[in-house]
Amino acid sequence: MAQYQSVVFDLDGVITDTAHYHFLAWRNLANKLGIAFDEAFNEELKGISRMESLEKILVKGGVADQYTAEEKAVLADQKNVEYVALLVDMSPSDIFPGIETLLTELRAQGTKIALASASKNAPMILDALGITALFDYVVDPDEVPNGKPAPDIFVRGAEAVGADPKMSIGVEDAVAGIRGVLDAGMFAVGVGTPEQMEQAGAHLVVEDTTDLTVALLNAKYQK
Repeated sequence: MAQYQSVVFDLDGVITDTAHYHFLAWRNLANKLGIAFDEAFNEELKGISRMESLEKILVKGGVADQYTAEEKAVLADQKNVEYVALLVDMSPSDIFPGIETLLTELRAQGTKIALASASKNAPMILDALGITALFDYVVDPDEVPNGKPAPDIFVRGAEAVGADPKMSIGVEDAVAGIRGVLDAGMFAVGVGTPEQMEQAGAHLVVEDTTDLTVALLNAKYQK
């Protein structure tokens, strides 16, 4: 077995891409509220929770103090209903190249695998992709007190599969996620633009998931 005990994955941008669905659902909600919303602003929502995303949108529109906590919860639910409806056509063909092979080979060498996504819809998405059985544990965001960039969800993922976070790898595509991985004491793997991932502090960067292999992790991992 490799010297690391577990690999904790983010979902969106690492295993599949639901970012466009999030964008459409948030944009439609923002438009109903009279708030301008574009893909550039949508990038600021990557890796953070639904309620945090809503708060950022309301602040952008200068209306954060115009809604009660109950009304915000209703708005967040409206967004989620639309988002879930957009996911119905997801299938195994939506898994990023190389990811299923990576998961299968990690299991074959005895490495535990956890999912640490800010999305409460993660179990449904894994089912649609047909890869639920390849994960030993899926963290429910409600299990942890703080969302990303706090390290809580990554620590929980590792510990839930019996691994030491400091002997684990975290795989992320968002700056907020990389910060959480690092603060959890994990070896950080960034998927994305080298400049952005390196500035975030990732120990290892791959531009494409096809480059993310067990052989690479085994060669590059350092405590």
